Amino acid sequence: MLFAFLAYKAYKEDRSDLYPYMKKYGMFLLIFSYVIGSITGPGIWYTATAASPRGISALIHNFVWVWATEWVFFVYEVIGVFALVYFMDKIDRKTHLKLTFSFAIASVGTLALIIGIISFMMWPGTEAFYATGSASDAFFGVNTFPHMFLRIGFMIMMSGVIGMLISSAMKRENPELSDELTKTMGYVSMIGGFVTLFFFMWYMGTLPENAYAVFAFQKDQIILNRLYLTALFSLYFILAILKPRFISVPLSSAMIFVILIGGLWQGEKLRESMRKPYVAGQYIYSNQLISRDVEGKGIKNELPLVAEKGLLRATPWIPEHLRNLTEGNQLEAGELLVKMSCSHCHSLEKTGVYRPLQARLQGMPKEGIKAIIDSIGEGAFVYMPKLVLPEDEKEAMAAWLVAQNY
Repeated sequence: MLFAFLAYKAYKEDRSDLYPYMKKYGMFLLIFSYVIGSITGPGIWYTATAASPRGISALIHNFVWVWATEWVFFVYEVIGVFALVYFMDKIDRKTHLKLTFSFAIASVGTLALIIGIISFMMWPGTEAFYATGSASDAFFGVNTFPHMFLRIGFMIMMSGVIGMLISSAMKRENPELSDELTKTMGYVSMIGGFVTLFFFMWYMGTLPENAYAVFAFQKDQIILNRLYLTALFSLYFILAILKPRFISVPLSSAMIFVILIGGLWQGEKLRESMRKPYVAGQYIYSNQLISRDVEGKGIKNELPLVAEKGLLRATPWIPEHLRNLTEGNQLEAGELLVKMSCSHCHSLEKTGVYRPLQARLQGMPKEGIKAIIDSIGEGAFVYMPKLVLPEDEKEAMAAWLVAQNY
């Protein structure tokens, strides 16, 4: 969108002096967004599939045609970004301007399609989805549009923040143009920031109950983090508008790092955490068990079967010597049960940093651990899977956990 704005400004005002900046920005888009993005994309897919095969399967089976449409947009973007950079000054202005606007539309289209899928991971479209299994019922949820506009606002802000890095790098060759573009990027960033804040508040009002429970654990820290970032970047944007000469390459690079680590990474981490205990659609638990019927997809709730037979007897890939619990295999089976039930959210190692299970149960007797497992099965914690297990499996889990703490 920013590239289209710059192209429109350059052609309308006959500003050929903007071309070098546009080329630099285009090269940044090409290398960072598309070359590096294309390299890391398969790694992300591989990791996500290994960590949550059923979660990925649910997304593909619900949104296969949405994803196919997104790939059409994405292929157009990849071709378009090369054309934007390499055809500048080589084709007529009107054709190049049409290309930039079509590129902007494809970019927003890609974002909108992906956001519908990501929003489903937090919250299905409507209760009707469970009866119909319809992609439209899954896609158009209460969370989708606030999430989409939140992302658009953040991307506008990021485009301005990155634009300041590129404009500050031009200070030596053309200080006047550098100051003008830095000031423009300050306004762009400020507008994007306000859009982000507005839709973030709307977005937070569209979350399910379990998300609020997770949010409550970190509420004060999250609010402080957002207030500090808002104040810091407001000052940065105002400085860019009023004193563009002060914006240097080291400062703009540092601010990009701060917003990526303090803003984007923290926000993504929070969003992923707030889905718990679900990984997709509020029917697949993070430990890969299906927790409710989805009639439209022919999907059956697995929790009654697990409660009756146990995980070891209801899961197909369990080693034969662990299917029936005995005194001889209790600890080995207990370890496997804990890994199957808990390791998607908790570190099991003594040195683990993500909600370490052993540290939280340190010194607790076996009966106390069993009582916690019982309370989880009764739904005492809305952010944890409501998993009811047979007595012998709870006994095995508690025995293994106690053995790790001594």
